Amino acid sequence: QLQLVESGGGLVQPGGSLRLSCATSGFTSDYYTIGWFRQAPGKEREGVSTIGSDDGSTYYTDSVKGRFTMSRDAAQNTVYLQMNSLKPEDTGLYYCAADFRVMTRMYPLEPSSYDYWGQGTQVTVSS
Repeated sequence: QLQLVESGGGLVQPGGSLRLSCATSGFTSDYYTIGWFRQAPGKEREGVSTIGSDDGSTYYTDSVKGRFTMSRDAAQNTVYLQMNSLKPEDTGLYYCAADFRVMTRMYPLEPSSYDYWGQGTQVTVSS
């Protein structure tokens, strides 16, 4: 059974850092895309970053470029999101998601491109 388990969220002051982890299991293909998404109260879920399994290529939404870095440890079946220079507007429930379709790479930051989701980890940026 495919599982995605996020961890690493918490409360941090503006300007601080957090590293989120997404532990994966049960994947049935070596070709996949994993994305990080977030959802703030009263707002729609938005794509933050993605990574491709074949070439490790990453893609970021404009608001996090230069601050967030997505990476993967294939041996540990884990994907990470290093978040630096955090801002209050980064607050939200952060999810990782996975999909095995080629078409996911066409719209990698669209939540509808992903079939498998974790339960989320809360990130709160506040002084």
